[in-house]
Amino acid sequence: MALNMAAMAGYKPGDKVKDFSLKSTDNKTISLNGYKNARGFIVVFTCNHCPFAKLYQERMNAMNKEYSAKGIYLLAISSNDAIAVPEDNFEEMARRAREEHYNFPYLFDETQEVARAFGAVKTPHAFVVFKEKGKWIVKYSGSVDDNGAEPEKVKNSFVKNAVDALLRNEPVPVATTKSVGCAIKWKP
Repeated sequence: MALNMAAMAGYKPGDKVKDFSLKSTDNKTISLNGYKNARGFIVVFTCNHCPFAKLYQERMNAMNKEYSAKGIYLLAISSNDAIAVPEDNFEEMARRAREEHYNFPYLFDETQEVARAFGAVKTPHAFVVFKEKGKWIVKYSGSVDDNGAEPEKVKNSFVKNAVDALLRNEPVPVATTKSVGCAIKWKP
């Protein structure tokens, strides 16, 4: 279903993120505020079926491994309409998380409210969110990096560059890029 993108602008760098609670594939309820010592998050809207999203599974594991030790946690969120795309239903998400050995929570946005709030449009679509004065603030929105197909040829790791800059208390070098991948499948 086509969605009016003007009505779905979503968060931009500098915007405050409203906390959310979503069910993870290990049947836990995950929220930003549930991570008491978190400095920030890498939030990636993804799914099971999209070939572009599949290219990032290992990179997402690597980012979570690298940054969770520094208080930056990766949260993957699937917001696709599971009726339109059965491969993206909760049971299939849980199977994928087990098979691919995800070391991060894989969350189901069944109502699509979180994707709408963020303004996510593609899978994958990444956001870097950092805590400032007790509030979660968007610092980056867009592609994970500049080469989905060939990780060894990445020249710009947009998410990693943003997180690294923030950890050094520096401005994010590129705050917005265009996300590339499959369009999120919206409910009618």
